[in-house]
Amino acid sequence: MAMPAAEIEAMIRAALPDAEVEITDLAGDGDHYAARVTSAAFAGLSRVKQHKLVYDALGGRMGGELHALQLTTAVPN
Repeated sequence: MAMPAAEIEAMIRAALPDAEVEITDLAGDGDHYAARVTSAAFAGLSRVKQHKLVYDALGGRMGGELHALQLTTAVPN
């Protein structure tokens, strides 16, 4: 079952309220997305820990409802 982009964005924003989130459906199938997430919460964290925060926000849906997520994280300027 596909996961809507709006749901992905809402889950990330719930966990990281200051986040700027851009979601792109890569294949048009609702299963393969790219996300760019910018948040001050990432400051001082390794890229792996930044990505873990985002994956944790998705509550275990990776690999199930959400098949693939190409993730880019950044700290605001």
